[in-house]
Amino acid sequence: MNLNFPPFPHLAFRCGWWRRVSTGLALTCLAALTGANALAEVRLPAIFSTHMVLQAGKSVPVWGWADPGEKVSVSVAGKTQHATADAQGRWRVKFSGLKAGGPFTLAVHGKNEVVVDDVLVGEVWLGSGQSNMAQPAREARDFATTQAEANAPEIRMFRVESKGATNAQSDCAGTWQVCNPETVGRFSAVLYFFGKELHAKLGGPVGLINSSVGATAIESWISPAGQPAQPGDGKGDLYNGKIAPLVPYGLRGIIWYQGEANAHSAEQARRYHGQMVALVRDWRAHWEAELPFGWVQLPNYHERGEAWCLVREGQLQALELPRTGMAITVDLGDAGNIHPKNKQGMAARLALWALGTVYDRKVPATSGPLPAKTEFRRGTAVVKFQHADGGLAAREGELRGFQIAAADQMFQPATARIQGQTVIVSSPAVTQPAAVRYAWQDNPEANLVNGAGLPATPFRTDNWQ
Repeated sequence: MNLNFPPFPHLAFRCGWWRRVSTGLALTCLAALTGANALAEVRLPAIFSTHMVLQAGKSVPVWGWADPGEKVSVSVAGKTQHATADAQGRWRVKFSGLKAGGPFTLAVHGKNEVVVDDVLVGEVWLGSGQSNMAQPAREARDFATTQAEANAPEIRMFRVESKGATNAQSDCAGTWQVCNPETVGRFSAVLYFFGKELHAKLGGPVGLINSSVGATAIESWISPAGQPAQPGDGKGDLYNGKIAPLVPYGLRGIIWYQGEANAHSAEQARRYHGQMVALVRDWRAHWEAELPFGWVQLPNYHERGEAWCLVREGQLQALELPRTGMAITVDLGDAGNIHPKNKQGMAARLALWALGTVYDRKVPATSGPLPAKTEFRRGTAVVKFQHADGGLAAREGELRGFQIAAADQMFQPATARIQGQTVIVSSPAVTQPAAVRYAWQDNPEANLVNGAGLPATPFRTDNWQ
């Protein structure tokens, strides 16, 4: 600091120079002390904030930062846990057996106190993906009705506002919003309607975390360590900026709506299965739990050709992973709009899967029909289906959407008839069938459903290019 003493020191006090200098020195010291104390203050990541929802009935981590070695106590819902900050100033506690309800107060005590009000305990789900997960409820169909019915203070949503990052981030930007007619229009439509179904069937609070970005490839949502050993089309940055800060927040499960950005070419789309499997395994590894993971299969849309079909196939094949589910939506899309407005229907099918498998509630079906086994005999293809709950049926007229081919790989339109849980497919032009396909177009005319009215997935038995 240049003190610039005046030429006549005896005039210093009279002219006020020394008062200014001494005041400046005092303020500098005070700022230094204040800064040091600010760094030492106990603090929480943004996800732990007013209106938050904690997961009921599971181990629930709460974490934050303090001075290295600082002792911290955390209290919520009548329970208290203690921790000591490590050498990097990080601390974490875990609560177990929290019962649904509230509102509660989350209080953190160290050298200072942090208090989070209006905390609920209930069911917490993370929703992620690209634009069809990000699409707000105000852009879905019947928004006037949605808005009128949105007085639901036990449904809350946290939207991750941060962008991608080169390195894994420990915090993000975002706030919890309580559902009401003024806020619901900004909620992710799929995630909101999914949460609304859970709230109606389960009762109790529902917390929804929306971390999604339009026009993004699946690769960018996988951490660098979780990337499969194959060529990719994106980069491990959205995970770092928009998922890493949430780990290991207590969740019941995850829903995913993405794939459009990976359907620009057949070569790219063929890799989707491996990337989808990698994504699920990667996130489960970071959460250290086999979290239920459901996704929306790409709906009908007329523009992408076979690449669209191949992404759908990758989504179907990823069901090999345990505790996964898929909403088949080949009848809910809009042939001319990549952002279909019927998000209610898509969310309802995800909710059927969650209610029936995650919560063990009785539902008409948890999925549309999926091919289980195919046999070729006496000039026919006999396809057996699982999830034929209530029996197979053709919606609106004769069964449509099947094709059959011999070893020459020339597919022909086929006649199909239902027999119990099987469909028998044949064509007079194919006497020795070797492959069968169903709804294998981006915007197919196909109408096989189960007794619950859920459509069968598009599929093929071959791997011909």
